[in-house]
Amino acid sequence: MKLDVSGVADDFPSFRVAVVVAAGLEIGETRPAELDRLIAEREAAARERWSGLELAEIPGIAAWRKAYRAFGIKRTSYRSSVERLLKNVLAGRSLPVINGFVDAYNAVSLAHVLPIGADDLDGVIGDFAFRYAKEGDSFQDMGADEDENGYPESPPKAGEVVYADARKVLCRRWNWRQDARSLVTTRTTRAVVTLQSNGWGDVAAAADDLVTLLARFCAASCAVSLADAGQRRVVDLNFP
Repeated sequence: MKLDVSGVADDFPSFRVAVVVAAGLEIGETRPAELDRLIAEREAAARERWSGLELAEIPGIAAWRKAYRAFGIKRTSYRSSVERLLKNVLAGRSLPVINGFVDAYNAVSLAHVLPIGADDLDGVIGDFAFRYAKEGDSFQDMGADEDENGYPESPPKAGEVVYADARKVLCRRWNWRQDARSLVTTRTTRAVVTLQSNGWGDVAAAADDLVTLLARFCAASCAVSLADAGQRRVVDLNFP
């Protein structure tokens, strides 16, 4: 299994991604009390650190707004996943309660101001790539209403940066929203997580933080790989 960032590296030479492969997962139905306390601490720390600043003045947010504009995204309704998290927390709201795995990586995303996403490895096929969208790309929006036929198709626009496996787009608009077919749930036993920077932020440090939390709260064994403009292809992703 490979990861390739060469499709965007020339246009975005500051892009860097850490890939965490987590195995042996035990994801509970409820958020552990200890994780709940840790998240509350990180929410309070984020409010203290960024209080009084506009979102556009926060370096990690500004870096991704610049990247989005560079591939044609100007609408304010399309923002990086970390901007949505941080905006809600600064408005006094808490991080959503989903499951121990997702809640842990959201806590890392908030603390490091980096977009993070994860996919169930049993729901992906083949190799991974950050690339531009192409004709025929399939994407089922996790934020859409599901009907008797599942989630509706919502293919990416031409020129849009996407994260994809060999068969489908896993995330539209780089790190805006994930496909519904590979979400991490309490049934997931192994997952792949991407932690992304684009000119600001330390993905290696964030990955170390994530590995610690996943081991602590989800019994995970983890391995980390890195890719950027200098190392565009990770031929064999590390597996624990």
